[in-house]
Amino acid sequence: MKILIKDVLLDGEKRDIFVDDGLITEISPCCSRQAEKVIDGRGKAALPSLINGHTHAAMTLFRGYADDMPLKSWLEDKIWVLESKLTEEDVYLGAKLACLEMIKNGVTVFNDMYWHWEATSRAVAEMKIRGFISAVFIDMFDENKGREQIARNLELYELSKKYEPYVTFTFGPHALYTVSRESLEWMRDFSKEKDILIHMHLAETIDESHFAQEKYGMTPVEFLNSIGLFSERYIGCHGCMLDDGDTNILREHNARLVHVPVSNLKLSVGRVFPHFLMQESGIPYCFGTDGCASNNHLDVLETMKFASLLAKFFTHNPTMLPARETFDMATRTAAGIFRLGAWSIAQGNSPDIILVDLKRPEFVPNFDIYSDMVYAANGSAVDTVICMGEVVMENRAVPGEDEIMARASEAAHSLVKR
Repeated sequence: MKILIKDVLLDGEKRDIFVDDGLITEISPCCSRQAEKVIDGRGKAALPSLINGHTHAAMTLFRGYADDMPLKSWLEDKIWVLESKLTEEDVYLGAKLACLEMIKNGVTVFNDMYWHWEATSRAVAEMKIRGFISAVFIDMFDENKGREQIARNLELYELSKKYEPYVTFTFGPHALYTVSRESLEWMRDFSKEKDILIHMHLAETIDESHFAQEKYGMTPVEFLNSIGLFSERYIGCHGCMLDDGDTNILREHNARLVHVPVSNLKLSVGRVFPHFLMQESGIPYCFGTDGCASNNHLDVLETMKFASLLAKFFTHNPTMLPARETFDMATRTAAGIFRLGAWSIAQGNSPDIILVDLKRPEFVPNFDIYSDMVYAANGSAVDTVICMGEVVMENRAVPGEDEIMARASEAAHSLVKR
């Protein structure tokens, strides 16, 4: 599709942007090319879309169901009980609601780990955004379960081609305390052979650290390094317990990380993600919301603000993680981690694009768009979303959104009654 965005603010100047099948082919003061879709950009700013580096999409069905609880009882008495009842249809409806919510918040790419892989993939393809989708790989150190999980992931890898270009298959080993060494080593080898990303919880809690010490006599990072799991394909999420030695290992092997501040605060994991260590070591990282059971919504802008403020507060340094750097990490850095190419609005690039409504109180007086986006705005400021050259939201309207919300609500209430 050929799309012409007229009179939009780009880098402080009014411009026309011409997009041909997702590729930006012209940026000029006045574009005269013919387009199938013309968008009025007056009063709006064009920015690259946001990327959600870690979530469990279908947990939208659990939003508000189990809040303000200790982590152990939250998991064992509430979350795992509901998850044992989930059907493929439940996950499909929950994931579709998540896609809707992310579109509404200017997110066109997300990295997901959850049950019923194909249900989430169907939702992503129907909503026409981008999902890096992994099935939860858990074998609990059982050799038979490990073989079953490997066979299942081989099936899903082949099946994933059916959902391209919207879905990219990734591996999702849950954590080192739920996945055996042998299964991790198999994923390591297959990941290298087929160039597949590995998406994993890493150094999230002190219990995980204790487990690694007791079972392997090492930190989680030291153990995973000992089996050669780290590479530029590895994406570790949370990372609250990382120390100097860990970050040196991660940097040496070009591993990537995802910072999940809102969920970590809400679940009180005990430590703050060490941004200062990432800055010193130069490890690339982006931001994730986690699932709606432990965050409650999927607004990456809110996550960015929390990340920036936590970095300042923890280091007693108000210059840490400034607004422009924070925004770039949620867009350009994240795109690098997920191999999406140059994620800036420039001729010859193919980023997804959002238009932000500047006619809102939080953008007045609008001295700096990046400051306003990180510190003042939330996802409701996003007016229009273009993903892979297709308009998926315009004037804050997404096709079929009322039905998506109604069906997901019905599924959630039915689930808790089973």
